[in-house]
Amino acid sequence: MQVARRIAIVTGGTRGIGEAICLALKDQGVTVAANYGGDDEKARIFSERTGIPAFKWDVGDFDACAAGVKQVEEALGGSVDIVVNNAGITRDATLQKMSRAMWEDVIRINLGGCFNMAHATYPGMRERKWGRIVNIGSINGQAGQYGQVNYAAAKSGIHGFTKALAQEGARFGVTVNAVAPGYIDTDMVAAVPAEVLEKIVAKIPVGRLGQASEIARGVAFLCSEEAGFVTGSTMSINGGQHMY
Repeated sequence: MQVARRIAIVTGGTRGIGEAICLALKDQGVTVAANYGGDDEKARIFSERTGIPAFKWDVGDFDACAAGVKQVEEALGGSVDIVVNNAGITRDATLQKMSRAMWEDVIRINLGGCFNMAHATYPGMRERKWGRIVNIGSINGQAGQYGQVNYAAAKSGIHGFTKALAQEGARFGVTVNAVAPGYIDTDMVAAVPAEVLEKIVAKIPVGRLGQASEIARGVAFLCSEEAGFVTGSTMSINGGQHMY
């Protein structure tokens, strides 16, 4: 049976876990567009290196997401079938030191971005009776983390969002799942002080940080034709650090 050409958008797709997801989907035969929100030069280098086009918009902006999806569809000549909501930021502080702006920024991007991108693409998926939405949560959304009430709340919200939307989309062939990474060897984790990182790794049963490619392989499966019976689930990829 011939499978239709699929088009995917990966938010925060030009670096780290997002880049790995873009490459895994491309290897699976998917036509991929990477969204990014900030660094134009890094996005240009990413596109030159991978051959994957990059499109700039703020996922926390409802109207910008609708316009961005339309731009991708026009550029790639088809409808978006797959969305991976990977874009995320941190604004860490203990509660008493956290400003309202630090709270709102993280909720707007990390959780609001999932709503905005799903809202822009889900109706078309439902109409075509096929779609894949994968939301990138976090071990810290499952277990909590000191100094991250904003990030943990947003990521925990993603897990609830996933389960609720999965119930809406199931009978229309639209699956909605989450992947909850543990500590992965990315630039964000590399910025953690060495003595703190050592303590984190000591709590991971497999004894190491994860690789972005390991997250990407899980996402690629959930986006595949073969994953049609998997919806409303959270795939934890954390080396056994939190068994949820």
